[in-house]
Amino acid sequence: MKTVDRHLWQRFLAIATPYWRHEEKWKAWSLLLLSILLLLGQTRFAVLFNEQTGEFTSALAARDEERFWVSIKYCLGLLIVAIPFFASYYFVRDTLALHWRRWLTYRLLDKYFSHRHFYELNAHAEIDNPDQRIAEDINTFTQRSLYFLLILIGSILQLVAFSAVLWSISRELVYFLVFYAAIGTVIIIFGFGRRLIGLNFQQLRREADFRFSLVRFRENAEAIALYHGEAQELQQVRQRFTNAFRNFKQLIRTQLFLNLFQYGFGLLTIVLPSIIIAPQVLSGELEVGRAVQAAGAFAAVLSAISVIIENFEALSRFTAGVDRLNTFTQYLAGESTSRASALGVIESVEGSQLWLERVTLQTPNYERTLIKELSLHIKPGQGLIIVGQSGSGKSSLLRALAGLWYAGSGTICRPLPQDMLFLPQQPYMLLGTLRSQLLYPNEDRPVHDADLLSLLERVNLPELAARVGGLDAIHDWEKLLSIGEQQRLAFARVLLCKPRYAVLDEATSALDIANEEHLYQQLLNSETTLISVGHRPGILKYHAQVLELTGNGEWRAEPAATYQFAG
Repeated sequence: MKTVDRHLWQRFLAIATPYWRHEEKWKAWSLLLLSILLLLGQTRFAVLFNEQTGEFTSALAARDEERFWVSIKYCLGLLIVAIPFFASYYFVRDTLALHWRRWLTYRLLDKYFSHRHFYELNAHAEIDNPDQRIAEDINTFTQRSLYFLLILIGSILQLVAFSAVLWSISRELVYFLVFYAAIGTVIIIFGFGRRLIGLNFQQLRREADFRFSLVRFRENAEAIALYHGEAQELQQVRQRFTNAFRNFKQLIRTQLFLNLFQYGFGLLTIVLPSIIIAPQVLSGELEVGRAVQAAGAFAAVLSAISVIIENFEALSRFTAGVDRLNTFTQYLAGESTSRASALGVIESVEGSQLWLERVTLQTPNYERTLIKELSLHIKPGQGLIIVGQSGSGKSSLLRALAGLWYAGSGTICRPLPQDMLFLPQQPYMLLGTLRSQLLYPNEDRPVHDADLLSLLERVNLPELAARVGGLDAIHDWEKLLSIGEQQRLAFARVLLCKPRYAVLDEATSALDIANEEHLYQQLLNSETTLISVGHRPGILKYHAQVLELTGNGEWRAEPAATYQFAG
């Protein structure tokens, strides 16, 4: 459970300060300064309204009609000038929050999509729901940061302005006010602080887990329906909701006691100023209007001093969000790689060919060694097929070739990213047109429609464009196309890119032998060197070498021409 600690301020500053120092700093500081000036205007108007409230109250008590109407007219004039100040303040504040959110979101998105952080986060259970941290936590952080900052500045201005008013009316009220606010703040911080922050942190996480379970259920609806697994899925979804429900139940119980204290603390201020100042009014030392003015000033100063008390529940939720966002930004900044560096990583170098030198590959958590001391050279035109029992590390080795897994030791030399293309067993179908499926991941390159249609013919999908409504038709391709059609579409991408190396992880598992051999021959004709994981003897002829992973980290290599699959 998260608690208030002395590092909270440093965590907040680490997230907040870059925006105010980088390319948008002049716009940010200008909007902030304008917000403060508008706050200053609001405070001045509040003092003037408080004075006039006392003035026309005294006029009523004295039955002075002229004095009353002069005060009312002055108040109406103040209103005409004050309204734009109050309305503009919220507009400027929210505009600044919006620009800050945009800047911080773009910054974290750039980091999230760089260096494959989006992939590696899957291995870090402590950083749950990165989508929520980007979409919701950033928005809350920027809005709440400005809200609390300007509330604090406004409270200081209000404190200075109304303290002078209150001091001129009753010093006893000032002394009592300081004591009363100090006692309330201590009770709030030490009586409710730690528990509320912890509960809010857990609530953010459990709500995100519940939402994720619903999204995952929808995305895998067909597989779940085929397994008739809806009862078990329902149980898991309900369990995650139950976790959120139970935590929120504890949260509202704690908030009940906080609300009892806050409302009692606030409502007492209705009568306390009158009790303290009553003797002066009853003795005729002060006008009734001055008593009303004193009560207003007392409430304003108390509100300024008690800003923590009044906003504590919101502050506790904000603190929980800062912790979540800080953990995320630290990971994206590369601080999570220290453990990997200490335990060892596979060195990566760029070259014209693909080779491995004494590579020992481990799982990302360093708990299991998959391959030991593997040395291999895959020359252009000399394809490699990787075979072995399930769980022997075939797909893991492909992840290492792609640079996704790097726990271990040794060296991997690989060509530039554009010279290697990977085809997983389950092809990725992005949201977009048929044209974008074919061009992915380089949608901007110009390719004639005739060439794309010819490409579909080469992968045995000659009627696909006509069937779906043309190259620019938009569909949910994962649902519209069979797995076999998706795999052939993925081969079309390789034929279009013409990479030096194509890495296929059982990329033809859903195809019949005729289609499989046709696609492999197409790749071979394009002078692409193939690295395949497969089990069918028919694809041996498209490779020059065989790497067999025999389990427990052991391996052996031999020419494909002499290799025999185990019966």
